[in-house]
Amino acid sequence: MTKIAFIGAGSFGFTRTLVKDLLTFPLLEDATLALMDVDAERLDYIKRAVDRIVAEGNYPAKVIATTDRAEALKGANAVICTILAGGVHVWRYDIEIPKRYGVDINVGDTRGPAGIFRALRTIPVMLDICRDIEKYCPDAILLNYTNPMAMLCRAMQRETSVKVSGLCHSVQGTAHMLANWIGAPNEEISYVCAGINHQAFYVKFEWNGKDAYPLIRQAMERPEVYNEEQVRNEMFLHLGYYVTESSGHNSEYNWWFRKRPDLIEKYCTHGTGWNPGEYAYILKEYLARDHEWRDRIREWLDDPKPLNLERGHEYATYIINAYMGGEPFKFNGNVPNNGLITNLPEGACVEVPVYADTRGFNPIHVGALPPQCAALVNVSVASEEMAVEACLTGDPTMVFHSIAYDPLTASVLSLAEIRQMVNDMLAQNKDYLPTFKHFVA
Repeated sequence: MTKIAFIGAGSFGFTRTLVKDLLTFPLLEDATLALMDVDAERLDYIKRAVDRIVAEGNYPAKVIATTDRAEALKGANAVICTILAGGVHVWRYDIEIPKRYGVDINVGDTRGPAGIFRALRTIPVMLDICRDIEKYCPDAILLNYTNPMAMLCRAMQRETSVKVSGLCHSVQGTAHMLANWIGAPNEEISYVCAGINHQAFYVKFEWNGKDAYPLIRQAMERPEVYNEEQVRNEMFLHLGYYVTESSGHNSEYNWWFRKRPDLIEKYCTHGTGWNPGEYAYILKEYLARDHEWRDRIREWLDDPKPLNLERGHEYATYIINAYMGGEPFKFNGNVPNNGLITNLPEGACVEVPVYADTRGFNPIHVGALPPQCAALVNVSVASEEMAVEACLTGDPTMVFHSIAYDPLTASVLSLAEIRQMVNDMLAQNKDYLPTFKHFVA
């Protein structure tokens, strides 16, 4: 019998989807599902939801709910992590403080000043989880969905022996989007995608074995296609390769789109998925989710219609099935760069094709990224490597250095201004940074 631990199980929609898919695999239908969250109320709701899935599917699975992480992890074969360290009321300052200095962040959960401070708060928690995995289930695989993906996975892969990979929806989601633009069935599309999380590039994108990039360029001549993803489409038209994560995210990962209000209006206002420059909109959306979740959960629990229990496409479920002896599964995962991408730093956390099987994660050698793509990715890697080192050593000056090399920040502020901004952010976060003994950068 397989045991699967969910750390941060109170993520209601996500945990529910994962459980639904997991139990469709014959190897996993009798699994023990250990749901763990620090929020007892959310934990109670997700326990009721999982019990409903198990009952309607007539599965022989066992469901455990606990606020004790050790209890959830003991004897687990796989661990799924979906935590948020600090919450929205801390995260908001990651965006508000840079905005006061003129750094107009869009989403702020992956890299740049906001992503780095989220990493500083989250890395210590993730390492604690890994220490418990080493103690209570050392052979388990850890599948991480928590952002900032690259920095968290880098810290865990560097500091622990846990078999960990990070999962993101952007690779398969973007591939489906591009296929739709050119009218290709998804099953006829093949690709090689590599880089780092949210900044990986399709170095090959083919339809029935033929290069599909000319068709994508042709599709972008249609205004509705170009306007759907203005930032990413501009990057593709100028760099020659398509990047994985949304325009909203990528607008803040480089120098080109958010350093002036006129550029934000031209490229970011209509095709990024957020109203750029309007942080109040982002906060409103997150707070609405925070306040309305009980109503949404009760509505789902009380809905008399039978559940749709058909298997979806969450990669974690296919990976766990493969690890437990099912069909091997190929996905794009976040793993250490042990010669996989030759023009990115050794040891950095990279996102490449990976096969999952009973041995765990088996990444595939890709080779070199196109130089114009590698140049951008290497800047992000350098910044993130310094941020991880800063967190592990408690060095606030290195936090400043990591943010000084963030492309968007550097395109807007001087070094002296960046230093002052980082000091303000350190002061605001002082109660959430246990690895730091002082906060003067």
